[in-house]
Amino acid sequence: MKYSFCNDYSTLAHPNVLNALIKYNDEQNEGYGEDIHTLNARNIIKDRFSCHNSDIYFLNGGTQTNLVLISHALKTYQGVLSCETGHINVHETGAIEGSGHKIITEKGKNGKLYPEDVLSALKKNHGPHMVKIKLVYISNSTEIGTIYSKKELMDLSKVCRDNDLYLFVDGARLSSAIMSKDNDIDPSDFAKYTDAFYIGGTKIGLLNGEALVINNDELKKDFIYQIKNRGALNAKGFLLGIQFEEIFKDDLYFLLGKKENELAYYLFSELEKIGIRPYFPLQTNQVFIILDNKMIEELEKEFIFEVWEDLNLHEKVVRLVCSYSTKKEYIDLLVKKIKNIELCK
Repeated sequence: MKYSFCNDYSTLAHPNVLNALIKYNDEQNEGYGEDIHTLNARNIIKDRFSCHNSDIYFLNGGTQTNLVLISHALKTYQGVLSCETGHINVHETGAIEGSGHKIITEKGKNGKLYPEDVLSALKKNHGPHMVKIKLVYISNSTEIGTIYSKKELMDLSKVCRDNDLYLFVDGARLSSAIMSKDNDIDPSDFAKYTDAFYIGGTKIGLLNGEALVINNDELKKDFIYQIKNRGALNAKGFLLGIQFEEIFKDDLYFLLGKKENELAYYLFSELEKIGIRPYFPLQTNQVFIILDNKMIEELEKEFIFEVWEDLNLHEKVVRLVCSYSTKKEYIDLLVKKIKNIELCK
């Protein structure tokens, strides 16, 4: 059997989550998120993220969450600004465009948008003949594993507020971002500096599920109708409520983020020792390295990973992802395999 470094959701769920679902399997609950578990999960999140005045909704996955929030926030003539590498731009099959809203992109730097990117986009897209930018979309961590600093988040928040724009954070890997050794953003800062953000669960031990936190009162109104309209209102809402209730017990959510980061740091350091070149800076659980085509061909016989992009005719950028369930011994096997291939050249 091949071992996978392809993503951080290749295993079913953390045992604590599965055990909680079994524990409450025969319990009868109210539907559509009105059950006691979902209520408790909301209160836990409000406490952990100091977002007591925010509205919280649980949805199935990241693309669904992005689609429901963005399509709710924008009028027909408005669009969303994203980094070129943003998930909504490259990995969501036109979901946002399919809802009638254009994605406007700026190159950014290291997967991140900066105030100058926002101002540049506004300058290029103005007047009644252009799509009007209304929402700025960022990810933390980004699609290349980098994270925003507190100052960067504050600066983006200011430029958005100065220009009457919403700021929305995709937090599919928020646990990993918060627990990065380079992070200085407190969980409470997301309620202070964003209009909405979501807390990813699918990639950190849940069967499925994301917790969308809406901070801006303008976006709260009638949001439940938008969820239903987009086919995203779960009859068995307690399925997500139970999972989020459990993943935040004893701060398990944050501990799992720390664990997967530590595994990635270990992988990165072991690869450095044998001379493998990094492509992006390492800050979270995604490791990007440069490998030649022959090396990739040999590794694919025993391991699963993603070829990110072609670097040149002979080399490619490879992404290796560590999850909370990644085993250290498989990291050692991967590094050993690369080392042996290098020695055989």
